[in-house]
Amino acid sequence: MCDPTLDYLYGRGLIRKKDAAEVGWSHAVNSRRRLTEALSGPSHMIEADVILRGRDPREPVMAHPPETDSDMTLREFLQAVKPHGKGIKLDFKSLEAVAPSLALLDELLDEASAPLWVNADILPGPAGQASPLDPEAFLGAVSRLPAHTVLSLGWTTGWTAGAHNPGYSWDMVQAMERTCGRLPHPVTFPVRAALLASSFPQLCWLLRQSDRFSLTVWTGPRDQVRVQDLLAYRKQFDASRIFYDLPEALRVQLAAEV
Repeated sequence: MCDPTLDYLYGRGLIRKKDAAEVGWSHAVNSRRRLTEALSGPSHMIEADVILRGRDPREPVMAHPPETDSDMTLREFLQAVKPHGKGIKLDFKSLEAVAPSLALLDELLDEASAPLWVNADILPGPAGQASPLDPEAFLGAVSRLPAHTVLSLGWTTGWTAGAHNPGYSWDMVQAMERTCGRLPHPVTFPVRAALLASSFPQLCWLLRQSDRFSLTVWTGPRDQVRVQDLLAYRKQFDASRIFYDLPEALRVQLAAEV
């Protein structure tokens, strides 16, 4: 099935058209303060990181390594977001947090809930230093999620200012297609904005392999991004196929382009 995110947001009058650049994001919502800001703000999607607490009680909490604890559990996060109808993107940093988190999703969310994305880096990518999650184990765990759940499956990456930064290679995109090609869920591939210019043929090929596939463009805090590099993709594909988890000014600029 195709990604239902835009249908949900458009059907509720939250975006003006089925253009993924219309979707606003709140990023790293890993504390009560950040969640309060996100719920009261204009964002449509709330992204947060999930780890297993590093002390008892060992339960999923909202934090990004090297943090080991948080002032907010995943249960509290889901309970707070659900009444607001905003979409959720959960970014998993370890396999140990996946099973107890899925149990909470089963308990607290239902088919009528707002968009649900689950994210993990499952393959090594350009200059990636972190270890990806084991793809077979992660996909085996999330395969029982409802069919409308979006699987956000990425590569580990790195980027260095003033250096040659290689893009996503043919081997990388072909490995991802082999991994995801038969999944029943919609799949979005998070891709680093600063690497898009050097990856155009490869990522275009990947998107063309299935109408269930989309891209989600993101950027690191120190990355250098040129708008024209993003416009090349926007002009090549339907506006529903590429999401932009970017600084708000840049996302708005892209949304204004046709």
